[in-house]
Amino acid sequence: MSAALTLVLIVAVAYLATHLAFDWIARRLLIVSGAEYLVLGILLGPQVSGILTGDTLDSFAPFTTLALGWIGAIVGMQFFLPNLVRIRGIVFRLAFVEAILTLTFVGGLLTVAMAWMLDMSYVQAAFPGLAMGAIATVSAPTGIQVVASRIGRRHPVVHQLEVTSALDAAVAIAAIGILLCIGHPSPIGIARPLTSTEWAVVTLGIGVIGGVLFHLFLGEERDIDRLFISLAGAIILTSGAAAYLSLSPLLPALIVGAVLVNTSDNREEIERTLLTAERPFYFVLLIFAGATWEPSLRSWALPVLLFLAARGVGKIGGARLATRFSDEKEALGLDWGRALLGQGGLAIAIGLDYLQHGRLAVPNLVFTAAVASVLLTDLSSARLVRSVVMPFVTRDMGPEIARTLAEPGRKEADAPATDGDVASPDPSPDPTLEATTGAAPDDATGGNR
Repeated sequence: MSAALTLVLIVAVAYLATHLAFDWIARRLLIVSGAEYLVLGILLGPQVSGILTGDTLDSFAPFTTLALGWIGAIVGMQFFLPNLVRIRGIVFRLAFVEAILTLTFVGGLLTVAMAWMLDMSYVQAAFPGLAMGAIATVSAPTGIQVVASRIGRRHPVVHQLEVTSALDAAVAIAAIGILLCIGHPSPIGIARPLTSTEWAVVTLGIGVIGGVLFHLFLGEERDIDRLFISLAGAIILTSGAAAYLSLSPLLPALIVGAVLVNTSDNREEIERTLLTAERPFYFVLLIFAGATWEPSLRSWALPVLLFLAARGVGKIGGARLATRFSDEKEALGLDWGRALLGQGGLAIAIGLDYLQHGRLAVPNLVFTAAVASVLLTDLSSARLVRSVVMPFVTRDMGPEIARTLAEPGRKEADAPATDGDVASPDPSPDPTLEATTGAAPDDATGGNR
């Protein structure tokens, strides 16, 4: 089978799964789909069946780069400044503290552990350690959105979770982008190689130039098909330029998304176009990621298990510490970090981004940690969110209304009205911003698009 036909079949399967199965399964069974495509990729890959060979995967590298850029652009589209300024400062502070604590705790612990277990220097171990810290920071928004579609987005816990998942994504992408700048190889034949700071400036410059350039091309365009072509061109240009320079395509694409959403009059059409293609890109990326995976569980079991345990401690403990020193304990409780344990596509994207830069230490170990975390948490992410949110809904709205909202198939618009306006209908469509981005579908603000 030719590589082109294989790609067409994979995209077709992902497209059909997106439109026929994803929403129904999430709504009826409270199960967020995604991990099964990762398993499918493992089965199709050279490690099992060999249907997708190494040469085939190499030929799909540009498509993988486009998928990474698309994910980054969707994350950037959340940061619409007029909506951001309406969020209370304490919500941002709690989200940012949780993200930084998780990043530093997991990154620091894994750096020390891998230096000891794998007999590396601390400098060598810092790269995979911080990459795993970035992966640990990511929280899948899909489970949050599935639950929010039932009970409404105005409840303080739901709003905090949506903002936190968006900031988690931004912090994680920034961390991996800067990390790859620090570990950038010195090109051969250059009299004075660029410093890490200069590579970071180049990364940001690619994003800013790409966003400004394609803002001029997009103009007042409203046609979805033309917008799709223009956005694909913008993302291909920025992510391709970053990949060519051995930089992360996620960070420049995030900047492109943020620039476009804040400078274009057709913001809603651009965002709708990105979201329409987001899930097929996500599922195809999961399949390619599974096929790329080269496990070596015997030698990596301890670091991966330590990563999984450290991430749980970092997420729950970081949220608990951030809340304990604020005035939000009554509204949020201390255990809302448990709702952030789900992981999805952005974790895979960061792991794959690190894997593609094989010059850094133990890339397959970092990618294995991302795969293991997604496989263990993806299917349960919505149920984890519900276990955190429903006690507050029961307290604020009463057990009868809470049970009604928790019924399978219940949508937010069907929720009974209450004095607290917790279940206010959201007129926006239901484009769940997949865990691939680590972003919420309603801007980072949780407000309506």
